Amino acid sequence: MSKLMPRQPVPALEVESVRGGRWTLAGQNPQNFTMIVFYRGLHCPICRKYTSELNGMIEEFNKRGVSIVVVSTDTKEHAEEAKAKWGLMNLTVGYGVPIEVAREWGLYISTGRGMTSAGVEEPPLFAEPGLFLVKPDGTLYWGSISTMPFARPHFGEIGQAIDFVLSKNYPARGET
Repeated sequence: MSKLMPRQPVPALEVESVRGGRWTLAGQNPQNFTMIVFYRGLHCPICRKYTSELNGMIEEFNKRGVSIVVVSTDTKEHAEEAKAKWGLMNLTVGYGVPIEVAREWGLYISTGRGMTSAGVEEPPLFAEPGLFLVKPDGTLYWGSISTMPFARPHFGEIGQAIDFVLSKNYPARGET
């Protein structure tokens, strides 16, 4: 597992999008940040709530100059189902992140343990959640990863933090 460092380039990220076409981090040109939200997959009921909340806040992040993608190691079929059933019409949903790429991003990898409360079988291997803000120059500004599906960063607080860092020209921290 890699350790990403603030103010340093992040790994490349390219995924197929449920909307069609390929989403690439290198192809993004946000005013301030690209927010990358790695979710566990269709099998995760907490991911449903989390990504649905973000879907409803898309305009707030657009106003802050933040582009957003949510991605997983899920198959195309599972990602399409998540987008439709979870109501993620405002979000770009990427799928098929290779386990090796998830590890490059410092994500924890879990093994499937059968059927979840969402009624979906966990895949044999999948990435645990992570959230990253990447500056337009491709360097890490902020990151949060977890070994568990619980207790993720709140999007409202992230929005307020972005307001603060932009108004104060606050540097990325944790760089040494």
